[in-house]
Amino acid sequence: MASNKSMVPEAREGLNRFKMEAANEVGVTLKQGYNGDLTSKQAGSIGGQMVKKMIQQYENGLK
Repeated sequence: MASNKSMVPEAREGLNRFKMEAANEVGVTLKQGYNGDLTSKQAGSIGGQMVKKMIQQYENGLK
């Protein structure tokens, strides 16, 4: 059963900041709240940038 509830509710603010930062880096303008007007390409580029940064942070932690 799928759920949108966060396991750590306090993390929502940090994830939103992270998403805004990633969107800025790929040149996509996000507004606070609903962003349903984004294209799939724009949304995918934001998600891809987030994953790329998470992998980099993980790899840097291993060194």
